[in-house]
Amino acid sequence: MNATHFFLGANSGRGFQSLFERFCAPEDHYDLVVLKGGPGVGKSTMMRKIGEAMEERGEQVEYLYCSGDPGSLDGVHIPRIGAAIVDGTAPHVIEPKYPAAADRYVNLGEFYDIDAAKASREKVIRFTRAGSAAYQRAYRALGAARQMEDSAGALAAEGLDADKLRRRTDGIIGREIRGRGSGGPDAYRFLGSLTCRGPVWRFDTVAELCPKVYQLQDPYGLAWPMLERIRAAAAGRDFRAVICPDPEHPDRIQHLLLPELGLAFVTSRENMVYSGPVYRRVRLDAMVPPAHYKRYKARLRFTRRVAQALREEGLESLRDAKAAHDALEAVYRPHVDFAGVDALTARELERMERRL
Repeated sequence: MNATHFFLGANSGRGFQSLFERFCAPEDHYDLVVLKGGPGVGKSTMMRKIGEAMEERGEQVEYLYCSGDPGSLDGVHIPRIGAAIVDGTAPHVIEPKYPAAADRYVNLGEFYDIDAAKASREKVIRFTRAGSAAYQRAYRALGAARQMEDSAGALAAEGLDADKLRRRTDGIIGREIRGRGSGGPDAYRFLGSLTCRGPVWRFDTVAELCPKVYQLQDPYGLAWPMLERIRAAAAGRDFRAVICPDPEHPDRIQHLLLPELGLAFVTSRENMVYSGPVYRRVRLDAMVPPAHYKRYKARLRFTRRVAQALREEGLESLRDAKAAHDALEAVYRPHVDFAGVDALTARELERMERRL
């Protein structure tokens, strides 16, 4: 395989979470293309065509998916030649910082038939507002779910044996974090998101980058101090990490990939079940005494049940948002000059090929 798959945005109880600004630092790219243009104009299709063409030429390609619709792309990255194309429209607006020298606009909006689009003005406004309202409903429900889950996590953490967790972590570090890495900055990516299709996690990327996987069985969100400690140890030996934050707590690590070591630490729990090959399993729930769970069994069961119901409500609203977006694209699509979009795609691909 020549491809990996991540997200730069994620839906959460805190609203839309974005890693676009981290990824789109123009200093990190030779050519960062920022696509502009509205629904149905072909941004995702353009990125997919270029990504697939570069794969055919033997390049490693990173596909970056849309949390609103995981069948669509928000970006494509060809790291060896320092090239990337991203969707620079809301909710992840990107503006060039060093125009033409490092990053630049490509405007697909020029391929709209403007007069025809204006004739559909009322539909465009109605579907746009419907999508926005659906996202707001989703985020309210997901916010309530997060509060319930945080309550359960805090209750479980009260019984956590922190010394046992530290000893287990240091044992892993001693066995696995050896030698020296090549240095360089860490990469920040979401490994998945709650989407209109439900939770989508790209664990296939873990298998592509890291043959040795530690599965962290963690129903209550207790693993992040372990992951922070491992990350610090890896950084101390100059190993570059792919840090996958928790969309509900962006300051916490949810998954940690160390490709130079072929080593991954993957959190697994309900709605985020890792079922791939496992080198070792670490049961975080086993670091809390059974008596503690027994004491709060009814409360933990209640919070889990309510949180799941709220997440289902949020998911239904994400489906509503996707339906509104599909309707919006259907309004615009007949008024797009796709031959022009294809010609522009070919020119951008030719520009990239000159860097190979």
